Amino acid sequence: MSDIKVKDLYDLNETIASKIFDGAEYPWVVLPKIGDFIIELGKTLPEDKYEKRGEDIWVARSAKVAPTACLNGPLIIDEDAEIRHCAFIRGKAIVGKGAVVGNSTELKNVILFNKVQVPHYNYVGDSILGFKAHMGAGSITGNVKSDKTLVVVKDGKEKYETGLKKFGAMLGDNVEVGCNSVLNPGTVIGRCSNVYPTSCVRGVIPANHIYKNKTEIVMKER
Repeated sequence: MSDIKVKDLYDLNETIASKIFDGAEYPWVVLPKIGDFIIELGKTLPEDKYEKRGEDIWVARSAKVAPTACLNGPLIIDEDAEIRHCAFIRGKAIVGKGAVVGNSTELKNVILFNKVQVPHYNYVGDSILGFKAHMGAGSITGNVKSDKTLVVVKDGKEKYETGLKKFGAMLGDNVEVGCNSVLNPGTVIGRCSNVYPTSCVRGVIPANHIYKNKTEIVMKER
């Protein structure tokens, strides 16, 4: 059985949203709570560091937001983050310190830990990306199954019923996803693992592994 719990995937010191994980064993259980959590957290943010823009949108004064970016709340953009040209944030999003949301990237119901990069043509929905996780150009999370049934996380013979219709991917700290890859609903990728470009990933990838294809998932050499 792989390490798919919050404590195995994430350094909670690397997100402003650490308290949302209180009492959570598995990270996906917090997905339905993100919107309300942002609204409550936003009310506590210091005005000297964060500017309130419109309804339920808080942007750190040190963040860089392109004038062409579309921001919808509830939303928190943390310090030194960069929101680039034509990024589309649909709401219920937390963008961590120093994170990059790039051109034509779309976010919806997500937590991006500090230093996450989703810099080119990415769709990230109903997902949590750990510290320094990076998604290559064109890589996306699929967050709804084609038959619209509830998402099940499959880890070998183990199955975890999530009770969620919308669930994209849980990426641990320092995960690297190659360009034009698709992370299917319910994907969990352990810390420091890599996914080859143009991959179609499903299920659980253990920490410190390289995903080449569904039959070739190898441990990294030390």
